[in-house]
Amino acid sequence: VLQLCSKAGELIMKDQNVVAVSSPLTVVGDIHGQFHDLVELFKIGGNCPDTNYLFLGDYVDRGYYSVECITLVPHPRSHHPYRSHHPPCSRSPHERGLCQLVLLKVRYPQRITLLRGNHESRQITQVYGFYDECVRKYAGPTVWAAFTDLFDLLPLAGLIDGRVFTPHGGLSPTVQFTADIQQLDRKQEVPQEGPVCDLLWSDPDECEGFQFSLRGAGYLFGQDVSKEFNYCNGLQLIVRAHQLVMDGFQWHHDQNVLTVFSAPNYCYRCGNVAGIVEFDDSLNHKVLTYDPAPQRGGAAAGREVPDYFL
Repeated sequence: VLQLCSKAGELIMKDQNVVAVSSPLTVVGDIHGQFHDLVELFKIGGNCPDTNYLFLGDYVDRGYYSVECITLVPHPRSHHPYRSHHPPCSRSPHERGLCQLVLLKVRYPQRITLLRGNHESRQITQVYGFYDECVRKYAGPTVWAAFTDLFDLLPLAGLIDGRVFTPHGGLSPTVQFTADIQQLDRKQEVPQEGPVCDLLWSDPDECEGFQFSLRGAGYLFGQDVSKEFNYCNGLQLIVRAHQLVMDGFQWHHDQNVLTVFSAPNYCYRCGNVAGIVEFDDSLNHKVLTYDPAPQRGGAAAGREVPDYFL
């Protein structure tokens, strides 16, 4: 795992803060440690490298299997409450090590893009589960430290064909153009304020301009903000994640902003469906929704984490 993080870091650190990606591809929202639902996602959307993927972050925390979501294979110390699934790969069982989210990035760097979410940070993962999961499964924090070092290198947003902007969270009052983001220093722990924080934490709202967010980080931004940002940058759409939406997707701001959330039955109790967004090579988009993978048995061992449904 440590070698994997090191190799992935060598690749990811070469990406710009805003990664230019090309259609056709599929955009994925929050995963939050729900491994078997991630496997279901690949069944719905298609296997990599046959399908190009852009993941918007929040791979860890909340669910029982953050490690498996990053490495996409069950850890021997895991006790899965779902039915057994094969990883989304046509290779033999002995070759499935290639079929992991970070390994997919290493194996197919032009086919899968991983962005940073607000949960890809040291502070958040020590509260919402990923730290405890790594300590439990690897008998210490070394693996957690390797992954959080890798998180520091993840890009802040994507740009599909120069027309669709894809941050994890939203917009910032200090960022008018996507070119401004390229000048930021992303290779650090997520700060508590500033444009890096805003891109990962902000949310669309019915307000005007920018308003303070009850999350305690980032901002709420109104339709006037998203329309101006899209106009100034020649964009047709902002696609972001970060918020639980019961239908798996939700339009905002007269269809200038689209939220996609890809963790069905979030926290194993919210009852939502999940969504992913497919873009064809003409940037026509289609939202696919899906239900959680069938569940069996009880929850995995681990301490209770605070409620966080915003």
